Amino acid sequence: MSQKPSIPKGTRDFTPRETAQRNYIFDTIKSVFRLYGFQQIETPAMENLITLMGKYGEEGDKLLFKILNSGDFLSGISEEELKEANSLRLAGKIAEKGLRYDLTVPLARFVVQNRHSISFPFKRYQIQPVWRADRPQKGRYREFYQCDADVVGSNSLMNELELIQILDEVYQRLKIKVIIKLNNRKILSGIAEIIGESENLTNITVAIDKLDKIGLQKVNEELLSKGISQGAVEKLQPILNLHGSNAEKLQQLKTVLGSSATGLQGISEMETLFNLCDTVSLNAVLSLDLTLARGLNYYTGVIIEVIASDVQIGSISGGGRYDNLTGMFGMPGVSGVGISFGAERIYDVLTQLNLFPENQSEQTKILFVCFGEKEQAYCLPLLKTLRELGINAELYPDLDKLKKQMSYADQQSIPFVGIVGENEMRENKVMLRNMKTGIQQLCSLKEIIDTIQ
Repeated sequence: MSQKPSIPKGTRDFTPRETAQRNYIFDTIKSVFRLYGFQQIETPAMENLITLMGKYGEEGDKLLFKILNSGDFLSGISEEELKEANSLRLAGKIAEKGLRYDLTVPLARFVVQNRHSISFPFKRYQIQPVWRADRPQKGRYREFYQCDADVVGSNSLMNELELIQILDEVYQRLKIKVIIKLNNRKILSGIAEIIGESENLTNITVAIDKLDKIGLQKVNEELLSKGISQGAVEKLQPILNLHGSNAEKLQQLKTVLGSSATGLQGISEMETLFNLCDTVSLNAVLSLDLTLARGLNYYTGVIIEVIASDVQIGSISGGGRYDNLTGMFGMPGVSGVGISFGAERIYDVLTQLNLFPENQSEQTKILFVCFGEKEQAYCLPLLKTLRELGINAELYPDLDKLKKQMSYADQQSIPFVGIVGENEMRENKVMLRNMKTGIQQLCSLKEIIDTIQ
């Protein structure tokens, strides 16, 4: 009995049409990255497990896909260890490699390993798949692509400005209306300090990050359950209820965080960044969001998140500054800042809003259909000329009935069909049919080229 084919949960196949649509996203993002002087790199799908472990927190470590060692991976394991069945300890001995969880930790490793051959500030972009052993659900997959741009080796807020401009430009080209949310780790640290809970910074930010999803009452309940004092929770309320323009929120924060040097530094950075953004006339809406945390194990300064205005789908891009990430690999004092586009969610947004271009650049523009071998031979030099001009062209390979050949063009959404029979060959022309309008006329090769272009 033959086995029914399947793929692992949380992974997907992509049809030619879907792949062309995804390439439209990738090509748009790539072109903007290059416009701002970013250069492409690639890193291996698998990294040494020691490179990945401990970089994403305890929960992140659990989501790493581990790769069993080649050969007899149990050869070095004693019977006592097998009986003990300590999966975490065993994993460290039977799996020395893992699939990359993101592109940022591999970047840090790359920078340290290649520091003598790259120039700083190092502006790189990377578009590759990553893997997470997460529970698959709508919009969340175990294998997905990240599209990252990072600047390593510069402390200037001009880098944050450029990354915000990149986000703005990409979404303008994709015709997606977005809100770019901004915050600063130093402001969050200042808030924790002011309410007397500096050691609980992560618990505080994890809870307030859920404000939009579960509401203020549930956030307060979670804070109390995490050991945050009632007094601290009460002090937090006016901060969570700040309102007004970005400038007004920052002004109010100056009063609230007046005794926190760290908090005031974060406010100063945000004022500078908002002023810089005002000089470049962005299309996106910028919003200071004090509940924004985005993985504090990484970020040390500005934090960025992008949501689509017209679709409820969660974050479609994010990023921020992560000082000293390379310090984990023995190269301290190197600052970095980066953004990541969520290609899968962007795809879902474009699909829901019907924003993909009708004609993809990869699509065949003309299909030649023929009645016989002589007609096929007649088409070959025509195909060669069209392809040399960059026009995607096909020849239907089999001498099937014309109806079947035309049906193929229709199924493939090919906009033009070139019909060749004895009459067309005699006049050294082609009967060009517009598949959308149904209109057809006898055309020379030049007329075909002009029509398609």
